[in-house]
Amino acid sequence: MLGWALGILLFLIALSVPIAAVLGILALTLSQFFSIMPLHLALGDVMWENSIEFLLIAIPLFVLMGEILLRSGIAQRMYGAMVQWLSWLPGGLMHSNIGSCALFAATSGSSVATAATIGTVALPEVGRYQYNERLFVGTLAAGGTLGILIPPSINLIIYGLLTDTSVPQLYLAGFVPGLLLAVLFMVTVVIACSFRRRWGGTPVETSWAMRMRSLVHLLPPLGIFLVVVGSIYAGLATPTEAASLGVVASLGLAAFTRTLSVAMLRRAIEGTMRTTAMVMIIILAAIFLNFVLAAVGLTQALSDFILGLGLTPGQTLLAIIVFYLVLGCFMETLSMLLTTTPLIAPIIVQLGYDPVWFGILLMVMLETALITPPIGVNLYVVQGVRARGSMNDVIIGTLPFVATMFVMIALLVAFPELALWLPKLFY
Repeated sequence: MLGWALGILLFLIALSVPIAAVLGILALTLSQFFSIMPLHLALGDVMWENSIEFLLIAIPLFVLMGEILLRSGIAQRMYGAMVQWLSWLPGGLMHSNIGSCALFAATSGSSVATAATIGTVALPEVGRYQYNERLFVGTLAAGGTLGILIPPSINLIIYGLLTDTSVPQLYLAGFVPGLLLAVLFMVTVVIACSFRRRWGGTPVETSWAMRMRSLVHLLPPLGIFLVVVGSIYAGLATPTEAASLGVVASLGLAAFTRTLSVAMLRRAIEGTMRTTAMVMIIILAAIFLNFVLAAVGLTQALSDFILGLGLTPGQTLLAIIVFYLVLGCFMETLSMLLTTTPLIAPIIVQLGYDPVWFGILLMVMLETALITPPIGVNLYVVQGVRARGSMNDVIIGTLPFVATMFVMIALLVAFPELALWLPKLFY
């Protein structure tokens, strides 16, 4: 049965069938051939019960918040401030790319939105300051991945929903690894530009007076971050309610900067509707597939098979990591999260690992998938914004950061407290 499922899945993906359709076709096929009950009759109930899940409302709200920040010009001003504070490091604006991605990720919750937004603002600077373009676009693709790790993350919400894990604990667990990964990316740039100084471009003119004046442009995203995350840990709001507070705060900032208009709101809402529709149909199709997998016994069969191999917990974890890294080369991250989590998470728990820690490890592995060819979504996003040259430039530019992510995965496995320290401190 497992061979059938994998065969159908890979065949449909190879045909470039939309992933929501792939998940639905796989679920209906497994139901038809391996279930004694007509599971397709439960499709309506499963879809309805899960589509009214309160936690899912946070997804369109976080997407809308990111759209407003992008279209109100707040992201562009934030990038300019990061340039003033980080461009003195070897690598110049490439550190501003990573820093801006980290800060924008703390408001948007989306890797694609982060890469697209910061890429739009930063790419015109490549020729102006004569940077090595491959490494420059690599920082944008890699920095954009921070959107699914640094809270508030949409993917962490979905993982929490699929595994019945506390989203506030997952958010706390993502802080230290997210910031550490951003620092490791910057160290990678410093090392590269120390060996090849010309890759770092020409210095950006700045002064302490200019830096101090730019601080005002860092306050809006930090303020929204405090509103969203602070309201959760102050006990004032659930993640969904915090997302709505973030939308209100972003609207207030847009009004304050006099960029709020009916036309801007229309564009932001249209973008939100497109993104939300795509994400929700994939989520609901994956939930129905998970229902079918459990009903036909595939989830339990896979768990029994892996546990019956006689591997130690460490060896099993290593096999799971390799599985995700290979799968990430061929599958989009949201689809991978939705299809594999219900199968893998129960095995991880049975092996004695913490589901909160595994959620963070999984996010880093999904981040790696975002920049590994041929399906790495951020590679296509950055190349789309760049609109010139070859995709190979983006792929080559991200390779050092893929290696950095391998280091981050190793650190999380060796030192689980990197993820668990803050949740234990608060809970």
